[in-house]
Amino acid sequence: MQNTPTTTLGYALFATRWLQAPLYFGLVAAQGVYVYKFFKELWTLILMCVSGHATETYVMLAVLKLVDVVMIANLLIMVIVGGYETFVSRIGLQGHRDQPEWLSHVNSNVLKVKLATAIVGISSVHLLQMFVDVHHTSHHALMWGTVIHMAFIASAAILAYMSGPMAAQSDRGHADRDHADHAPAGHPQVVRPQQGQETPAATLPHPRQPEPEPVPVSEPDADAEARIRAAGFPARKLLEDFDQQHPRGFDRESVARLGKADFVTARHNVVFVGPTGTGKTHLAVALGVRACQAGHRVLFATAAEWAARLSDARAAGRLDAELAALDEHPLLIVDEIGYTPFDAATAGLFFQLVAHRYERASLIVTSDRPLGRWDEVFGTSAPAMVDRLAHHAEVVRLEGDSYRTRRATAAWTD
Repeated sequence: MQNTPTTTLGYALFATRWLQAPLYFGLVAAQGVYVYKFFKELWTLILMCVSGHATETYVMLAVLKLVDVVMIANLLIMVIVGGYETFVSRIGLQGHRDQPEWLSHVNSNVLKVKLATAIVGISSVHLLQMFVDVHHTSHHALMWGTVIHMAFIASAAILAYMSGPMAAQSDRGHADRDHADHAPAGHPQVVRPQQGQETPAATLPHPRQPEPEPVPVSEPDADAEARIRAAGFPARKLLEDFDQQHPRGFDRESVARLGKADFVTARHNVVFVGPTGTGKTHLAVALGVRACQAGHRVLFATAAEWAARLSDARAAGRLDAELAALDEHPLLIVDEIGYTPFDAATAGLFFQLVAHRYERASLIVTSDRPLGRWDEVFGTSAPAMVDRLAHHAEVVRLEGDSYRTRRATAAWTD
């Protein structure tokens, strides 16, 4: 048991990170200064061009100045957003369509490398300005400008080289801790309803995969395979195998970003919405496989199977224990919501599942209807459930006809 004074001191020290917040607001003000400087330089360039006093060299130098200002502004926003996210407090941009690609996996190592490459770019622009205006630049300035630029390049290369092994070591440590914490895990059991008990599914399938065989701890790939087998996927699906040309529309960038499995670490949710046969289950399983490969334990079942499992746990008086046991899996996948409406008692069980995992662990949900129509499935429990599920969720909509029907129709016409 932790010592209370020590814990309080630790929290107090951790709270001092907020002292950095004013620093980032100061950088926001500095960015405003660069916006002013950009338009001032642009206005001067326009006046010189209109008056006919702008030579080709002057225009080139002025444009390079504008590029220099923009690159420094980019460096500032990277430090502001990435630094604040890393060192002060998480920014809730999950699901925002304009979220920068680098922000989804930002950490101190990534931030350092990106800053180093940005500085190299800025140095390149400065050196190019010297070469363009070489007649007015001393050989001494050119020499030192080149030397400094090469030093920046070497520093960025060394930093990028060092950050790779550091990140890999961090990932291995995370995977080892996860294996040590959950080594005894077996295959998830689909609990069948007791005789005479109401359930939305008349027949539930047996567990899809056999009990995983013992895997040597020293083989990370074998550990991932064990997690994949234990997840209970109906079949192994990969993001690389998804037919991106079939759906008439879906957010490919969001799916690619989700494929990094960072949403599991962030305890965020994913909701796939679309008609039958558009690939929702494929994408859900593929993300589950990626999560297993990233070191997370995953559990897959259809909505009907989850209903039976939770109903049996409630009937046995161990619902709270069942929900707590599911916490061992950072990611649960609930497939096919909407195909079968649930009674009020079962809807309440799903609400308890979502509420229990809210901001604690991740869910992937597939449904044939948008969240606004979930009252057709869960009744009065839907608004509160959707509120918690969608708060930190990436909602991916798929549009199109059934892939299976399309293939069957094509075969028939042939």
